[in-house]
Amino acid sequence: MPLPNRVRPDGALFADAARGTLFGNRGGRFHDPRTQALPRRIQASRQWICCVLSFKGRRHRVWGPGYTDLFFCDEVTALAAGHRPCMECRRQDALAYRAALVEGLGLARTPLFPEIDRILDGERRAGRDKRAHRLPAVGLPDGAVLRSDDGEAFLALRGESALLWSPAGYAGRRERPTGTVTVLTPPATLAALSRGYRPFWHPSAEALAP
Repeated sequence: MPLPNRVRPDGALFADAARGTLFGNRGGRFHDPRTQALPRRIQASRQWICCVLSFKGRRHRVWGPGYTDLFFCDEVTALAAGHRPCMECRRQDALAYRAALVEGLGLARTPLFPEIDRILDGERRAGRDKRAHRLPAVGLPDGAVLRSDDGEAFLALRGESALLWSPAGYAGRRERPTGTVTVLTPPATLAALSRGYRPFWHPSAEALAP
């Protein structure tokens, strides 16, 4: 049976047999290694990161006594949930993300990553619940993830399309929405995407290009 260690764009954990393309954690362990059941807590700290699947040959038991391992369909999913690139295993991506964020937010100085984590923490959750943002669709950058109006689907913006998210990749294409929409991706990350940060997409996104 798969563990409940996959992450949806709204940050919720669930079990699915689909393999993720990125790995991450939320600053330590918040699961019970004895039961490996869906945790009641949602984080160990504000440091929510997304990482490569393999780094320097490191290995450990998933959902054992160490940190709570998480897996993402792709980086677009991780960013929507409120994670950011890891400074250790994805240093160049992390620096590019921070530089784009600084430019997008118009910051006078470059913050340390714990400061960025505090910004993201306030934007991604309200207590245990996902914080969504009602924003105009016009001007939203590629890589922004929306919740559909009926609440039944997640849609990732790419070009003139909105791609239908699934745990195993993107499963269809819709017209890019208009009007005011419900955005899951935190505003600070939207600012980074708007200023040129290019996240990693699941390969299925390319196959759906018009």
